[in-house]
Amino acid sequence: MKNDIRNRSDIELFVEVFYAELTKDKQLAYIFKQLAHVNFSYHLPVMYNFWENIMLCKGTYEGNPMALHKHLHEMGPLNEIHFRHWDKIFARTLDTLFAGPNTILAKKRGLAISAVLRKKVIQSEKLSGRKNPLSGID
Repeated sequence: MKNDIRNRSDIELFVEVFYAELTKDKQLAYIFKQLAHVNFSYHLPVMYNFWENIMLCKGTYEGNPMALHKHLHEMGPLNEIHFRHWDKIFARTLDTLFAGPNTILAKKRGLAISAVLRKKVIQSEKLSGRKNPLSGID
């Protein structure tokens, strides 16, 4: 039987497995590797803090995910498909590793954050009149 998310070590396990999946994924890997050139020795500890704050309501995360994702979108447009695919990998990773009320809450919170980011990032594109050539949406 799987354990529920309980502590920082569980968050670190989740983040490491999740990002390993994202960076192997055919639709999303290029965002991390070619577009953003993510330095994972820096990025993963930031994500430990972020997800510890989201999932366990503690931690030391300081940052602005909205600004970061809007900037990323300007570098190479993000679209609905990217967000939906991220959502699937996020939920699948949690379900693979953990089970319980904290896991259910973590999934709800993570998917809610994704929905807000998706709406704000893609909405900013629509408001600016800029068309995302990768979105397939006019």
